Amino acid sequence: MVNTNLIDTGIKVIDTSLKTLFKVNQTTRPYPAANLTEPRLTSFEQKHAAGYMRVNHAGEIAAQALYQGQQITARDLSIKQTMQEAGDEEIDHLVWCEQRLQELGSHTSYLAPLWFTGAFIIGTIAGIAGDKWSLGFLAETEKQVVEHLDGHLTGLPEHDTKSRAIVGQMREDEQKHAETAIAEGAAKLPKPIRHLMKLTAKIMTKTAYLV
Repeated sequence: MVNTNLIDTGIKVIDTSLKTLFKVNQTTRPYPAANLTEPRLTSFEQKHAAGYMRVNHAGEIAAQALYQGQQITARDLSIKQTMQEAGDEEIDHLVWCEQRLQELGSHTSYLAPLWFTGAFIIGTIAGIAGDKWSLGFLAETEKQVVEHLDGHLTGLPEHDTKSRAIVGQMREDEQKHAETAIAEGAAKLPKPIRHLMKLTAKIMTKTAYLV
């Protein structure tokens, strides 16, 4: 007998993968920088801002994959819903970052398929470990993302109000995702795993900033 749930899940994963990698997602919320004037940036500032937004875009690609992996392996329906809702908001971030990169005359990371594949595997493993550990992984991921975005708000040119508006809204959403995961019963990850996550994120951000 054919497992229709498994087929539906497979179709959803493929659909999300194609939309994420081929940039056909649509937002559910307005672009945070829509009503702001494009700032005058030096060539260095423009390149630097683009590097930050490319890192953020790569992170959002990874987020889509993580949530997909965690969602398909979650046991509790409420956990699946939590992953779905977080993933939907991350789609907004993905599109916003891409739009800002276009405005800055730059490109998204050429390694997008790598970020997606690696994150999907990690998300699936986290989900298999159990819902509390999966939520713990989500909470720790978002905590580290908030720290990373704080660094961007410090490093972006003060007058680049468009990039700062996007990053600020992203930070607010990521903080909410972390708090939701903790409220749902997230387990605190062991210290070695938290350190490994930071190391992996550091490698990705340094690479995505350039390519």
